[in-house]
Amino acid sequence: MSDCLFCKMVAGDIKPDVLYSDEHVLAIRDINPQAPFHALVLPREHIATLNDLTPAHAAVVGHMYLAARELAGQHGFAADGYRTVVNCNRLAGQTVYHIHLHVLAGRAMHWPPG
Repeated sequence: MSDCLFCKMVAGDIKPDVLYSDEHVLAIRDINPQAPFHALVLPREHIATLNDLTPAHAAVVGHMYLAARELAGQHGFAADGYRTVVNCNRLAGQTVYHIHLHVLAGRAMHWPPG
């Protein structure tokens, strides 16, 4: 989508701080981190919200979590723990309408999250 911030990053029109990239996903450093380590894993395909997922998206969503696992391992957080979060729509805190998986680590996470 031409007006989607994350699509512009995937296309290379905007240059984010890339942490991981493969044919299915792009992982970037969050510009407003909520933890010492805060990455976003974006599918290369534009999918606005979790509500827009279809069974055909199962592989890419699974791949997003595999990329999160890879990031946690590469940055030394796998053993101590990390949190993954996907927000869906406004009241859940989604601000960019292109699904993305938050990967947070480097501090104790509390429950409930807020």
